[in-house]
Amino acid sequence: MSVVERRWTALCALSVLLLAGCTTTPPAQQPQQPRVEQRGPAGPVPAGLERYYAQKLTWESCDGYATSSEQREAFQRRTVECARMTVPLDYAKPGARDITLGLLRRPASEQGRRIGSMIINPGGPGASGMAAAAGMVGQVRDNELGKRFDLVGFDPRGVGASQPEVRCLTDAERDELRLDTDLDYSPEGVAKSEAEEKDYATKCAERTGADVLANIGTREVAKDLDVMRSALGDEKLTYVGYSYGTRLGTVYAETFPGNVRAMVLDGAVDPDQNPNDELIAQGAGFQKAFDAFSRWCAQRFDCALGTDATQTAKVFQRLVRPLAENPIALKDGRKLSYGDAITAVIQTLYAETLWESLNNGLNQLSKGAGEVLMSLADNYNGRGSDGRYSNINDAFSAVRCVDDNRTNDRAVRADVERRYRQAAPFLDDGSPVVGYLDACAFWPAPVSAQPLRADLPGLPQLLVVSTTGDPATPHEAGIKLARVLRARLLTQDATRHTGFLSGNPCVDSAGVAYLVDLKVSAEGARCAG
Repeated sequence: MSVVERRWTALCALSVLLLAGCTTTPPAQQPQQPRVEQRGPAGPVPAGLERYYAQKLTWESCDGYATSSEQREAFQRRTVECARMTVPLDYAKPGARDITLGLLRRPASEQGRRIGSMIINPGGPGASGMAAAAGMVGQVRDNELGKRFDLVGFDPRGVGASQPEVRCLTDAERDELRLDTDLDYSPEGVAKSEAEEKDYATKCAERTGADVLANIGTREVAKDLDVMRSALGDEKLTYVGYSYGTRLGTVYAETFPGNVRAMVLDGAVDPDQNPNDELIAQGAGFQKAFDAFSRWCAQRFDCALGTDATQTAKVFQRLVRPLAENPIALKDGRKLSYGDAITAVIQTLYAETLWESLNNGLNQLSKGAGEVLMSLADNYNGRGSDGRYSNINDAFSAVRCVDDNRTNDRAVRADVERRYRQAAPFLDDGSPVVGYLDACAFWPAPVSAQPLRADLPGLPQLLVVSTTGDPATPHEAGIKLARVLRARLLTQDATRHTGFLSGNPCVDSAGVAYLVDLKVSAEGARCAG
């Protein structure tokens, strides 16, 4: 992938890791007998889709649903159960070909007071909602959410346990890609890089299927979400979406405004911003987070970047730039590349709680070792301890390439890269600006993006949570989304990505009160970090 595309992948995905990473090892799951349940159809049912909306779900042990060793451990909770739900691949041709989605549920602990299901999406696109739900059990267990809602996470079409999966690269090819630094900036080098991008798109079509790629976008997932609402027995949807999950929630609200009960949209994506401007805004957000880290680090005697916060960007680049031509050999025989180091840094800028890991990793790098940074990069890239990758990166590319308008002009690509470096100078590696085309320019499926509708009849008041120092989804995007959806905005003053159910009592209590009792925060409400 190109420099911009790799950065974009790193910047947009993976809030789920921050959630799941806080959990402790769950108790072993007891064997469960499969239990068939039919709660639908509930609420409005589109013509021709009756069998999907009324389908039975077979809830069973989550054994067999995990797609990584880490998920196998997380899915062993005694309190969770899993099922597969059937949806049409193409909603314009129901019945022509069906696909399945993986669901994970933690039932409400007080079934007599149960309100319904609370469906979550952790972001990406491409992150596993099943893994996120398993990781969130501890956050909801002792509050009204866990008592009164079934917590439900799902793997969107093409992701994780859902079948068929989007798969473009093998594990070995993904490892090789992470070492590809694209250092040839000549016309021949640009042509080679574009050929690699085209080859990636071709492999996606060959290994996934062009028909799947054409039906992988957010508009299709929003329709899946409505099928899920009905199959779970809910007249109206209660939903919590993080990061990209706010885009999914927005598209659902646009498509089915009358089917919404409540939505918390946390870490908002601007619904009208073009992808290039979004990328540049994210660059500025991560620069702001890096500057905050620099000030924190400069107060420490062991700061890897020194005690002068105004010089940390230069020191940082002196540390990481040599990796572009000379990756560091690790004890396990792998090599830490420049791209891996940047990915690791991006992950740690998602939350202040990860800054200690960033300082440790940079200190280790200054001594010629890279195990800490590689571990962080592996975590972010979905590489498990067994060396196998989740398909988060492939799914991310597949969704973004059909969701967003594409840039096929090399001059525009070069301008975006130039503006990105100006917005995030700590990520400027000093190489020539080369505007070559990314994989989306060669994607074998059409763009499905449409402008957001202005009139959404029947949509109730939603709650948008936005953090002032959010590096991946800047606060301005939250302000914009709340205005477009006529939602109530809750601002968190902190440096982190997303805030709801992350331990802030002010944010959590506001979100719980809204989801349970539909009580929105006061106009202009703010929470300290």
